[in-house]
Amino acid sequence: MLERLFQLSARGTNVRTEVLAGLTTFLTMAYIVVVNPSVLGQAGMPVAGVAAATCIAAAIGCLLMGLLANYPIALAPGMGLNAYFAFTVVGAMGVPWPTALGLVFVSGVAFLLLTLAGVRQLIVSAIPKSLFAAIAAGIGLFIAFIGLRSAGIVTGNPGTLVGLGDLKQPTALLAVLGLGIVAALQVLRVRAGILIGIVATTLLGWALGLARFDPEPYSAAEMTATAFRLDIPAALGIGGHGFGLALLEILFVFLFVDLFDNVGTLVAVSKRAGLMQPDGTIPRLNRILFADAGATIAGSLAGTSTVVSYIESASGVSAGGRTGLTAVVVGLLFLLTLFVAPWVQLIPAAATAPALVLVGAMMMAPLAEVDWDDPVVAIPAFLTLIAIPLTFSIANGLAMGVLAYAVLKLVARRVTRADVLLFGLAALFLARFAYMSAG
Repeated sequence: MLERLFQLSARGTNVRTEVLAGLTTFLTMAYIVVVNPSVLGQAGMPVAGVAAATCIAAAIGCLLMGLLANYPIALAPGMGLNAYFAFTVVGAMGVPWPTALGLVFVSGVAFLLLTLAGVRQLIVSAIPKSLFAAIAAGIGLFIAFIGLRSAGIVTGNPGTLVGLGDLKQPTALLAVLGLGIVAALQVLRVRAGILIGIVATTLLGWALGLARFDPEPYSAAEMTATAFRLDIPAALGIGGHGFGLALLEILFVFLFVDLFDNVGTLVAVSKRAGLMQPDGTIPRLNRILFADAGATIAGSLAGTSTVVSYIESASGVSAGGRTGLTAVVVGLLFLLTLFVAPWVQLIPAAATAPALVLVGAMMMAPLAEVDWDDPVVAIPAFLTLIAIPLTFSIANGLAMGVLAYAVLKLVARRVTRADVLLFGLAALFLARFAYMSAG
């Protein structure tokens, strides 16, 4: 049954590999079950309810992606968008959190309609193929930077923006040891090396007293505190709630950020998994985008912010995941986590950080495909590569690369009729930067 459903043999994989890949992806992104409630809790939302909603939204998103699209891509409430939801929409703009959830629902429906109309697919097809490799590698740097920062190996520095952290600190020390373990396993070609490394580092952290666990109270009665609390009429401006254009502004941001962050993640993970066609197209793109939209709608109903594709999916792909069975395993693990959400803190950040760093290193390989001797290709690729980690945004890197590519094609007089979509996308990115500057 699994063979027929997921085409395991055709993609050169098996059930054992897919399950290990799912476990690996889950372990690298399980932090969201703890982090998302702490962020949305700042908006006055019940923490226990958000924890449950996070698990439910991630589970539905992963199951949709695996069963509908057959891709090893995991989904969960997105970091960045949850902060925008809590600190800007609710905190600064004063929008009640049920109304903000209503806006998440409306944006999910908008994603669905845009997918049905083919607009999102056109946007993906408009991205220059030469930038795909740069996007994949840029996200690799992004992943590695996140890992180094969460481990305390890289920290903020007033003089140089970033600097080397204190390696004598427990978290940094454990991460360095974990990095050595995971790297050694990779050198020895151990197929489940990343997963084994995470587990070994966790056990080592507890044995040496370098990890601690302080779960908050969590009862079954509190799990439904945010479910179906969204206020759709207020989100649509019905009933004279007095928010007016502010609601359109919020909806615009939800749409823009989710759209372009998902495109970047989709390209990177598909390329890493070898699922992208030689011409740069992504098979079953419609189904992938439907899964994404459906997950956001489900997340808003459960009581959490926008659900997005996770760049941590690359860790499962690096462990051998090639089919939707990987995503299904992640979804089932999120369902199991629903009743024990606080216990995910048993896995310290220092244990998952080494995996993120090593996955980032593996994602540098596509850079060999960039024609670095052609400035029209090389300059946009470099801007994409460097902007993603330095601006802490996949969308910003993608925007800079597309804008640079469009401008340089004009300068070089290499514009063709097929570039209409490219210039349309560049205009959208220009409008995005203008909007951000105005804000």
